[in-house]
Amino acid sequence: MKLMISRTLVAFFLLFNLAGIQNVSAQSALGGGFDTDQPIEILADSLEVQQEKQIATFEGNVQVIQGDIRLKAAKLLVYYSQNGKKSSASDTENPPNIRKIDALGDVFLSSPRETAKGDKGFYDVVEKKIQLTGNVVLTQGQSVLRGQKMTLDLVSGKSRIDGTGGRVRGIFVPQKKQ
Repeated sequence: MKLMISRTLVAFFLLFNLAGIQNVSAQSALGGGFDTDQPIEILADSLEVQQEKQIATFEGNVQVIQGDIRLKAAKLLVYYSQNGKKSSASDTENPPNIRKIDALGDVFLSSPRETAKGDKGFYDVVEKKIQLTGNVVLTQGQSVLRGQKMTLDLVSGKSRIDGTGGRVRGIFVPQKKQ
């Protein structure tokens, strides 16, 4: 289960960061140069697995680190389903499939060049959609984009920012030519 969760978390980080980049700038430090084979470290005050509900909960100052990518949240919920037959905890032939991941409470994502934050983050693995909600702030350098909800469709590549009362606020600072 650890390996499958780790690979899905990598996608979660990359896709959240890429969603922010598409709206702020066309260039990214993550644009193809990120090594997804790097180990993932998850730190939390506690981990609870509810096998009957198929939920793994990391709680309390959750930090996830892979190379230069960081995710922080108060709680991380990983929803999974078993592959085929019922598997035991030691069954490596049938690892669970991750259905969705919820990051709750002061969600903060960062890479060396970009950050994204919001109150909650949701990655629907099956539908291939990501949402960041509640006081969303996307930054790259001095450029900032604010709204209440960011949605990214990973199939079409279409992203959308919705603001409070329909208003989105963006401040775009051009890079100085040298």
